[in-house]
Amino acid sequence: MKKLFALLTVAGVLTFGTFNSVYAQAEGEQTEVVEGEDVAPEEAAPEEAPKEEPAPEVEAEEPAPAADESFTQVIKQKFIEGGPGFMGIVLICLILGLAIVIERIIYLNMATTNTDKLLKNVEDALNSGGVDAAKEVCRNTKGPVASIFYQGLDRSHEGVDMVEKSVVSYGGVQMGLLEKGISWISLFIALAPMLGFMGTVIGMIGAFDAIAIAGDISPAVVAGGIKVALLTTVFGLIAAIILQIFYNYIVAKVDSIVNDMENASISLIDLLVKNELTNK
Repeated sequence: MKKLFALLTVAGVLTFGTFNSVYAQAEGEQTEVVEGEDVAPEEAAPEEAPKEEPAPEVEAEEPAPAADESFTQVIKQKFIEGGPGFMGIVLICLILGLAIVIERIIYLNMATTNTDKLLKNVEDALNSGGVDAAKEVCRNTKGPVASIFYQGLDRSHEGVDMVEKSVVSYGGVQMGLLEKGISWISLFIALAPMLGFMGTVIGMIGAFDAIAIAGDISPAVVAGGIKVALLTTVFGLIAAIILQIFYNYIVAKVDSIVNDMENASISLIDLLVKNELTNK
């Protein structure tokens, strides 16, 4: 800042010095005082005229494209200004993360079942047709809960303890299938802002390189690098925020399905114990 102030003071001294020399020359020409006074406004008039004419034109032209620009056009423009290097990598992280998010949401919605209705159907099948009928009900029902019920019923002839072990083991397998791909979403959530910050650092390095080459710290020299740095950071944070919202939704959905699996498994074991007691 001290260098900037020093440069501004030197520029001010030079400008005032030139104006003083012009005025000194005008006063020295005493024989042509009237002509000098007449020429001064004539020279000032053409200098002021071109400065005043383009001003309304620029103000009239700026609002027109700003009004026509849509949100998508602004996003595209800022994306291009941020540079294809890191902006493209951030975009790839966002696309891959959203692809996994869509696949997980579809899978989890298909895996959601009405456990109360399934338990009632299994109980009715056990009372009417035995274990084979209950297994047929589970086979025709989609979702991890029905798969766990099928595994438990398949081991029902080996005793309740074996059914419990089978349900617990296969429940862990189903939980792993529900959580499949979630780690990749968390990776992209962490990677997108990190790439944005890396683009920020590289943009700042480019700005300081431009200052070193130009030998000046004027805003025009620094603005380009700082703009690229800020744009990469903004897009990286936007990508991370979008993926974080979907990640939390998926985690909550998985927890809900797992709780239903655990409650339904306990209910199935109780149902089998009750069925064995009644058969006795």
